[in-house]
Amino acid sequence: PVAMGAGFGAGLGLALASSAFIGGSFVLKKKGLLRLCGRGRARAGQGGHAYLREWLWWAGLLCMGVGEAANFAAYAFAPATLVTPLGALSVLVSAVLSSIFLNERLNVHGKIGCILSILGSTVMVIHAPQEEEVSSLESMAEKLKDPGFIVFAVCVLVSSLLLIFVAGPRYGQSNVLVYVLVCSAIGSLSVSCVKGLGIALKELFSGKPVLKEPLAWVLLVCLVICISIQINYLNKALDIFNTSVVTPIYYVLFTTAVMMCSAILFKEWQHMVLDNVIGSISGFLTIVSGIFLLHAFRDMPFTPNLLPLFLQPGRADPQPPWSSADRHQSCQHQPLLPSEDKGTQSTEEEEEEEE
Repeated sequence: PVAMGAGFGAGLGLALASSAFIGGSFVLKKKGLLRLCGRGRARAGQGGHAYLREWLWWAGLLCMGVGEAANFAAYAFAPATLVTPLGALSVLVSAVLSSIFLNERLNVHGKIGCILSILGSTVMVIHAPQEEEVSSLESMAEKLKDPGFIVFAVCVLVSSLLLIFVAGPRYGQSNVLVYVLVCSAIGSLSVSCVKGLGIALKELFSGKPVLKEPLAWVLLVCLVICISIQINYLNKALDIFNTSVVTPIYYVLFTTAVMMCSAILFKEWQHMVLDNVIGSISGFLTIVSGIFLLHAFRDMPFTPNLLPLFLQPGRADPQPPWSSADRHQSCQHQPLLPSEDKGTQSTEEEEEEEE
């Protein structure tokens, strides 16, 4: 496992704090909306804006802002390969708090998914890759000029354009992957922009004339464009398909794209030993499994009828099967022929009598 420096620890702490704030924000907003509904106010889904007068809703919005700011700052300290997968913990926090404060049932699949997400996150933290040190915008500019990253960025842009203008009109309404792939591919570039802007802010606070650097403004413009595209096509996907389908697929594809982009741009996997590579991939796949269980089976009730008979309350046989009388009969009382043979034998005898 890698040695954790002060910067890595700060990035990890910010990423975990971000998940806690973002997960809590959903619960606060929902709680505020439910309070308004209880008072008979017009609901947000019906075009009402009474939630703007509800302090719980504003508390949720504030938590969301703090969480996003912490997530933004985490990219400046820790590898994107670590920060992005840990975003899954916000889903876990939201699910657990909803079951406590909103009385939303968290079924067995959801609880197993929460445990898997925690285990996967722990494994990823232990085996997290160390990226090449990028401490200034000059070094970031050198990274962006790398031929490998240029090829990756061109492939992302070309594939996104094909998905938007060719695949979108034909398959966008029937295949969930079309719009989610656009969000994920463009999202990998937006994370790179966030990383660069985080470095620029660190330099700005240290007193360097960052505002005069054209790269900082280019990164800001690219980030705004990328996020706008992401929001647009993610909303399209959510409008057409069920949230429980879109969310896990988007998480898997987005995180995979970010890990690929980060590995190419910051050479995070270049100096990793084999056990850390296997650990990072295993941790990521464990988080994916947990998120899938948490979302895909969220609305499925887990009733006792789904359990085996001997585990079902009140349905278990009071007498064990080996205590029944027929199991204790000796071989002398057993018929020599099976039942089907007896049946065939009786039919043959009837035919002989008829003849």
